Amino acid sequence: MAFLSVEQVSRRFGGIVALDAVSLELEQGQIGGLIGPNGAGKTTLFNVVTRLYKANEGRVLFDGRDLLRVRAHRVAGLGITRTFQNVVLFDRMTVLENVLVGAHSGARPFSERRMRRTALETLDYLDLVEYADRPAAGLPFGTLKRVAIARALAPKPRLLLLDEPAGGLSHEEVGELSSLIQSIRKDFELTILLVEHHMHLVMSLCENVTVLDFGRGIAAGSPAEVQSNPAVIEAYLGAADAA
Repeated sequence: MAFLSVEQVSRRFGGIVALDAVSLELEQGQIGGLIGPNGAGKTTLFNVVTRLYKANEGRVLFDGRDLLRVRAHRVAGLGITRTFQNVVLFDRMTVLENVLVGAHSGARPFSERRMRRTALETLDYLDLVEYADRPAAGLPFGTLKRVAIARALAPKPRLLLLDEPAGGLSHEEVGELSSLIQSIRKDFELTILLVEHHMHLVMSLCENVTVLDFGRGIAAGSPAEVQSNPAVIEAYLGAADAA
């Protein structure tokens, strides 16, 4: 059984079908990619996995457990954390306090000292210690992106969902992000699912890629298989240009 298995998941918003019987599998320790044009349903799928949205049909299994039967506030405690497409931090709180928010989601009662130590260790790993006591407001965008990753790592997850981590970064920062994601996978023993529009990053990092278009899965396989798939080429370029 796959570590993460999305089975025939559908999600509707009134008459709009955001996800239409989508399936996806990710083995433990893999970096998987989830790609598709804008509006394809990628973030919606993340929201279903993390229980921000309720699926209308289908199952989501994490390490053999049906996540759709788990209360939303308990998902992080199972070892699933995420970042968001738009950086969502508490501007008036310090960087350390923001990361402590993440640490709390996987902590036991009366473990404040241990959480603080873990948060500081995570900041150190991501070269963010110098910002620990600074408010999040006003920090460079690339730094805020790293803070968001630090917050997601602080609870020591087993599955990390990264929603467009390269969005808004410079070419140099994207290169650094690629190395960082590979290091995080190894050092934290993580399984990672990546939503990203930066195709070079996806194709160089991911062992398998799933492609969505208009809420439906249109292809899945290795980066090479996906890149040469006619349905994928048409989805990105349009039928006329693909021809």
